[in-house]
Amino acid sequence: MNIQQQLLDRLNNRSARVSVIGLGYVGLPLAVEFAEAGFTVMGLDVAADKVESINRGESYIIDVPSERVLPLVKSGKLCATTNYDDLRDTDTVSICVPTPLNAIKEPDMSFVISAVESIAKICHDGMLIVLESTAYPGAAEETILPRLAHHSFKVGENVFVAFSPERIDPGNPKYHLRNTPKVIGGVTPECTEVTVALYKAAVDTIVPVSSPKTAEMVKLMENTFRAVNIGLANEMAIMCDKLGVDVWEVIKAATSKPFGYMPFYPGPGVGGHCIPVDPLYLSWKMKTLHYNSQYIQLASEMNAHMPHYVMDKITNGLNDDGKAVRGAKVVVLGVAYKRDIDDVRESPALDVLRLLHEKGAAVVYHDPFVAKLHLEDGTSMQNVAYNDELLNSADCVVITTDHSQFDYQHVLDHAKLVVDTRHVTSPRTGKARVVLL
Repeated sequence: MNIQQQLLDRLNNRSARVSVIGLGYVGLPLAVEFAEAGFTVMGLDVAADKVESINRGESYIIDVPSERVLPLVKSGKLCATTNYDDLRDTDTVSICVPTPLNAIKEPDMSFVISAVESIAKICHDGMLIVLESTAYPGAAEETILPRLAHHSFKVGENVFVAFSPERIDPGNPKYHLRNTPKVIGGVTPECTEVTVALYKAAVDTIVPVSSPKTAEMVKLMENTFRAVNIGLANEMAIMCDKLGVDVWEVIKAATSKPFGYMPFYPGPGVGGHCIPVDPLYLSWKMKTLHYNSQYIQLASEMNAHMPHYVMDKITNGLNDDGKAVRGAKVVVLGVAYKRDIDDVRESPALDVLRLLHEKGAAVVYHDPFVAKLHLEDGTSMQNVAYNDELLNSADCVVITTDHSQFDYQHVLDHAKLVVDTRHVTSPRTGKARVVLL
C-alpha cells in the first residue's frame, strides 16, 4: 500500500492525527469541527493565553461557545500547544495564521513563512499541509514547496500540499464552517484527493479546483467583488448627498428589480480581516507582473476616504448647532467592524476615533463586545457605560456599528445630534436631529 492510500485510509476511518496552526477566528472553528467529526486534533498558537484557554475547555471566539469546546477537551479529542515539536506525529496541518498588510500596504507573509519553516523541520512521509490563510496567487506553492524540497520531499508522492481558502464570516447566524462550501486546490491531483478526504469530514460541500493558484484567485475574486461594489455604494452615497437625494431610498427602490441588480450598502468604510486586505494582495501581485489593477485601486481609495466623509458629517452637524469639533463631547456607538462581534481589525470606526482625537474632540466609545482599544497613534481607550447620562451629555452621537444590543429609539429620545452611518435610526422619530451618511 502506497503512502497516499495509507493516509486516505486514516482520514476515512478518522484515525489520522489532525492539527491546526493559528487558533483565531478561522483556526479554532476548524479545529472544533474536525474534533467533532471524530479526529484527534491538536491546535497550535503562539499566544500562550489562547492555548491555556483551550486546554481549560474555554472558548474566546464568539462563534464557538465553550459548551462545544469543553466536551472535546475532556474526551481528549482537542488540545492545544505552543510547541511545534508536539506536532511531529501529526498527519495533517492546516495553516490559519494572519496575512496582514505591512506599513506600505504590501503583503506580510511572515506568519505563513514562519509556520511553514517550523513545519518543514518536523515534516514526515504521509503528511498533508494545507494553507488556509488568504494570500496572493502562487503564494502556497512559492512558500511551501521550496522548503519541502530542501528536505527532499516529493509533493504528491510522500507529502501533500494544497490551498483551501477560509470562508469564515464572524457572527453570521446562518452560514458557518460546515454549511459553507469549501474550495480546494491541490498541487497535484493526489494532493487534492487527500485534502478532500480531510475536509469532507468537517464541511458538507467540497468544491475541488485545478490548482492552488486557482483556489487563491477564487478567494481574492470573492472579496474584490465585495470591496469594489461597496466602494461603488460609498461613492453613490457621496453623489446622492451632493444631489440632495436619499441614497438609502435609491438602493431600496433599485433592489425591487428582480434581475441584474444586487444591493450593496454604504458605510463608514470597510473592515475585517478580508475585504480591506485581500484585494490589495491581488493588486500587489499584478504589479509584479507590470499590470495596474484600476478597479481595486479606486475601490480602496474610495473606501479609505469614508471615515473622512463621516468626519465631515460630524463637523457640519456640530457647526449647525453652533459648536466646534474641538472640545465637543462625541460618543461613538460601536467600534467592531460589523454587528455583534468583538473583531476590530481594520474597523473604520478606529479611523473615525483617530480623526476625532486629532480635531480635539472629547471622544468616548461604547461597544458591548470591545472592552478596550489601542489606536495607531498610541491612544488607549476603554469602553464606557451606556446610560441616559452618556447620551444626554453628548454633543454628538456617531453610530458606526449596528449592534443588536443597541436600542436606537432610546438614542433618538436622549441624544441631541446623531450621525448615523448605518441607516438604523431614520425610520424612527425622537428629539435628536439625525444626519445620515
